[in-house]
Amino acid sequence: MEPTSPVKEKYFIVIRGKSRKGFCRGCIGRVEAEIQPGELMGLLYSSGSNAGSPKSGGIVRREDTYPLTRHQAQLLLFVSTVSKRLELLCNPQLFSAICELSQDDLVVVRNKKGHMPGLVKNLMQIGRKENKDDLQMLGFEVEFVDSDRNLPSKKPAPLPLFSAADIVQVVPSYSVPLGLSWKDGQCGTLNRKAVTRINSMPNIGSRARQVRERQTEPSVTQSQRSSICPVPLEVGSMVEVASNTGVIVYGVVRWLGVPAGKAVEWAGIELDYEVSGCSDGKYGSQRYFTCKGNRALFVPTTKCSPDSRFDCLSTGDEVPQSTETPPVPPFEDSEEDAPPIPESKALTLLVGKMKGIQGHINSCYLDATLFSLFSSAVTLDDICRRPDDTEKPITCTLKKIVNRLRRQGFVPAQNVMDFRTQLGCDTFQTDEKDPEEFITVLFQKVLCMEPLLKLKSGCETSQGAYTFQIFLEKEQMGQLPTVQQLLDASCMSGDLKFEEMPSCLMVQMPRFGNKYKMFSHIIPSTELDITDLLYNSPRECFICGNLAEYECLQCLPDRKLQPGRIKQYCPTCNIQVHTHPLRLDHSPKALAVPADVAADASVPRHMMQLFAVLCIHTSHYVSFVKYGPDPHSWLFFDSMADRCGDDQHGYNIPEIRACPELGDFLSMPEEELARANPTQAPELVQRLLCDSYMFLYQNPTKPFSKTNHQA
Repeated sequence: MEPTSPVKEKYFIVIRGKSRKGFCRGCIGRVEAEIQPGELMGLLYSSGSNAGSPKSGGIVRREDTYPLTRHQAQLLLFVSTVSKRLELLCNPQLFSAICELSQDDLVVVRNKKGHMPGLVKNLMQIGRKENKDDLQMLGFEVEFVDSDRNLPSKKPAPLPLFSAADIVQVVPSYSVPLGLSWKDGQCGTLNRKAVTRINSMPNIGSRARQVRERQTEPSVTQSQRSSICPVPLEVGSMVEVASNTGVIVYGVVRWLGVPAGKAVEWAGIELDYEVSGCSDGKYGSQRYFTCKGNRALFVPTTKCSPDSRFDCLSTGDEVPQSTETPPVPPFEDSEEDAPPIPESKALTLLVGKMKGIQGHINSCYLDATLFSLFSSAVTLDDICRRPDDTEKPITCTLKKIVNRLRRQGFVPAQNVMDFRTQLGCDTFQTDEKDPEEFITVLFQKVLCMEPLLKLKSGCETSQGAYTFQIFLEKEQMGQLPTVQQLLDASCMSGDLKFEEMPSCLMVQMPRFGNKYKMFSHIIPSTELDITDLLYNSPRECFICGNLAEYECLQCLPDRKLQPGRIKQYCPTCNIQVHTHPLRLDHSPKALAVPADVAADASVPRHMMQLFAVLCIHTSHYVSFVKYGPDPHSWLFFDSMADRCGDDQHGYNIPEIRACPELGDFLSMPEEELARANPTQAPELVQRLLCDSYMFLYQNPTKPFSKTNHQA
């Protein structure tokens, strides 16, 4: 664009920078001219009752804006608050789908009663266009699915009006004609005028049009599509199912089999949104999987088709699929650090596809670790409050990843690739690494932090470490150990103690490589009691509760003394226990007892809380993260859950799923967990029990300590 040249209608939203001559973050304008390279002069549209009428012009830098089409600008202008505008813009998939809404598309809207499904009926123009520069706002009339509009009435009640920011989910109905009715919000008359479609995400938008065009032909039916596209289903497949009314619902196959009373194979599907009449994973009286209520749909597999939003082959002719990565709105990393995502906002911000951290080229070890450490853990938040170091841009890059995850709920692959490059080792950029190797580099080299753990072996000086590796003999444990039992046994076998209460304890399970693991399943301990693992700290006698002065490694597996629990005794109980004929060869070890502690003093327990679990299966890392104090507040994250395009061209689709069933399992009493059959647990619970690699615990009462020097 030449300086001082006029510009055709071109709209934008300001996404960064401080207020400058009328423009501020979140406001919408129209470019009038570029007065000099990089500086735009434009009209500013106000909000409120005068929305749509421009104010006097202002000047804004091009790099501080994000371009909009007229239709996008009209939708955003009806959003009352600038923060909601920016929040919607940060969810490109949702915003693109809202821009493409057609009549009778199914949406989920946020209103006073919570999230409710409804059908889009009209696109409303709000306000009169009195001047050529006016920009009318656009809103949606939505009819709730559970409302009965067939009841006789002299005057039907008007449909509620919603802005684009009120829509939290979109399920396009490809079987209905294109176009919405334009209804003037002032005079109430109808203008039959087609809606301009906006395809800001070519891969999904163009696919939607192709599906619509094919489905308008009478010869192409749902059953024919299924036979034309014989893609075998498997657990984890993304599918779509057309209802009798023509509405298409989307979901992921969680179970395949023949239900009781049926003769053919059915699929149990976890839908992307709640639908009245669906279950939480039960069909009849039998549970086949577990998910949130009203999201489990059971249908014959013949009714399922590959998800047309991502699949590219549905006819004999190949349809070229765009594998261009969906555009992500620019992100401004403000001076303020984003706090951990609160429990009340986690599901809305994080759950879904294209959520979390997008994987790229063997980055799953890094993606899963960063998401586990920084999405919701409160204690770890101290790391993110480190002042920016201009001489170490890698710390700024990490901060940007964390803030973007916490504010937008999505971090594109490029941000992570930049971070991998700055780690300074070629293998970090392309090769698959282990989480413990990355964690050590992250805390030591990037964050310049002292070792998280100070371990003392016997009378030797303490050694620093960032993670704790379990080492023990398999014979020391039962077939289904808990993390508490593994930690106790490993510390006792290696004569190790923690010199002080750690702020974060990352416990690596006894498995080596991708295949070998010492135990087929491991039960998570939601809390770790490390009272008996602290050096020179008072401990209770295992028998009577008085101050302990001896501990015995040989008593650890004793079946008559709660196997797996550390055994320490006061002098009296130590003599009594070891006079038993089976324990005469034991060698109790004297403990260092603080001199100022009375023999009958109560000993406080030192507990650590589980906040994340890293898992590995066939060289691929995923994570489970607890996002709040509620026992059911668990998320499952996979940075490469699906892919658009092939290995050479395309991009990974990360996904986050709510996992409340893990809370149900872990809330069972310890004795029930010991008797549980892991193979009968829900799918994601089985995955955690079988594939656990590292358990992450935090001590919320103790902040992290940092060095003052550069590593």
